[in-house]
Amino acid sequence: MAPSAEDDLIATYFAPIAGAAGLGLVDDAALMTPPAGCDLVVTVDGVSQGRHFLDDPPETIARKALRVNLSDLAAKGADPLGFVLMLATPASWSVAARAAFLKPFAAALGEDARAYGCPLIGGDTIAADGPLTLAITAFGAVPKGRMVPRTGARAGDLIVVSGTIGDAALGLKLRRALEKDARGASALLSLSQAHQDYLLDAYRHPRPRNALATALRDYAHAAMDVSDGLVGDVVKMLRASGVGGVIEVEAAPLSDAARAALALDPALLRTVATGGDDYEVAACCSEAEWPALRARAEAAGVPFTPIGQAGARGEAVSVAPARWSGLLASGSFSHF
Repeated sequence: MAPSAEDDLIATYFAPIAGAAGLGLVDDAALMTPPAGCDLVVTVDGVSQGRHFLDDPPETIARKALRVNLSDLAAKGADPLGFVLMLATPASWSVAARAAFLKPFAAALGEDARAYGCPLIGGDTIAADGPLTLAITAFGAVPKGRMVPRTGARAGDLIVVSGTIGDAALGLKLRRALEKDARGASALLSLSQAHQDYLLDAYRHPRPRNALATALRDYAHAAMDVSDGLVGDVVKMLRASGVGGVIEVEAAPLSDAARAALALDPALLRTVATGGDDYEVAACCSEAEWPALRARAEAAGVPFTPIGQAGARGEAVSVAPARWSGLLASGSFSHF
């Protein structure tokens, strides 16, 4: 009996980029042994065309799908171990169209898997009605009992965030403007080409902060990745911890491109603070340990910036200055 078309697809595109735990992708499951003395951390994120990405190149789709999961592992202080992929390509695609997508998709996925030390170890491929959809489940490891939870913030902790905020949300707004849906984006269209290119790349290619994992394990009481908007996600973390706090929204760290955009239109701060797709890490740590966390983050090349302070248990969460208090009503991005 000849191999099925699905078997051929897996052997052609995915077996060559698989790690040892994937057993050549010829079995029904992978075999993974966590490092001695470690807990297993598991996360899953799905993305679909039209909602999480637009008409992007296959390479961009592959990198974004893996990196958003690596971002979750980073925020838990976990080191990547591997991932499984569920890929649903449109049933309407021809054999040639599927091959034209899968060749660069798998090549980029393999490159990122090697770069981040997170090999493919299994998954499933199907043809389905509807848009291109894929989901990655990533596995990571932390020393036993040392995963950084969302629920550990304490009264008096500093709230800090890595990298810069708002670039991806501004990049998405810019892309839509370039595609003729220019509502509210005239300032972005006036940016220099270099700044436009920077924002567009930030939207297409998240930069997971796995270099911060060990520093977070050592000093953070709570952490989560910022995927659905800075204000909304920090509120989630504080509420999950049972504490209040103040978010100093104008303290959010900005890239030169974002600063240039806000100089043209200060109202874009709303997009920066609530737009999401940042894939930075928001964390809480004590004031006493903040200098050590800051030094470790700077040594890793991804500095943290203080953006507020956790309050007492049962207190409300507020935004300062007061003129931005309406940002709390925006909440986080939700699919429902």
